[in-house]
Amino acid sequence: MMHCRRNAETHEKAGVAISFDDHFINEWFALRPMFQKYNAKVTFFVTCPDSLTQDEIKKLRLLQSDGHEIGFHGTIHGKSTELIAAGPENYKKIELTPGLSYMAKAGFNPTSYAHPGGNHNDQVDSVLLASGFKILRDVAISRRKMMGFQMYALAPRLMPWIYYSFDNQQVVDALLIDEDTGLTEPEIMEALEKAKSTNKALMLFGHEPLYGKPQNGEYGFNVPFLEKILKEADRTKLKFYTMSELPEEK
Repeated sequence: MMHCRRNAETHEKAGVAISFDDHFINEWFALRPMFQKYNAKVTFFVTCPDSLTQDEIKKLRLLQSDGHEIGFHGTIHGKSTELIAAGPENYKKIELTPGLSYMAKAGFNPTSYAHPGGNHNDQVDSVLLASGFKILRDVAISRRKMMGFQMYALAPRLMPWIYYSFDNQQVVDALLIDEDTGLTEPEIMEALEKAKSTNKALMLFGHEPLYGKPQNGEYGFNVPFLEKILKEADRTKLKFYTMSELPEEK
């Protein structure tokens, strides 16, 4: 009997943790019906919270009431390693304290943090963890180009660092799904399948929701591409995790 139960539980934690960075509040809010359609929960990492309007705060609160998480992406979206070179107090004074105060006034107390530009070091991480953040998210890219030449290309299924193993890890990497990454639908479907088969959570993130090719310096992900991810995760019964839920999952 115990043997049967163990088999039944093999995939019980398998899931996906999707997050979005920066300050595209209205554009994210427009995806609310899609999230509801697939019972998806995601995390929104907000930067420059001093410029949040009352309308944006209202929209973020609605998203939070739907079960989504509102995380923090820095006060000024600065380069953390440069800020902390002048000392931890300097880093906190510029990048953490003011923004968290604005967030608190708006009714949000973030427990997850996304590194601006994926820039950080061990000292930055230790200050953030000591400040009460449960999980810190960095950036992973499956392809990188330099001067027009492809430096490397990795299939996401071959990138173990973008899968959460439910080992209480607090410093993690998520795969960028923005348009300029060259990520393909078969690759992402394979990655979701791996999360299911290994009982792990695939971590993904993007920026602005786009409905066509990026223009005029836009950086973001294709909305139909995101919907395919949500639809497949829902179809295969993958759990949707917010970022702060990952280290808490027992």
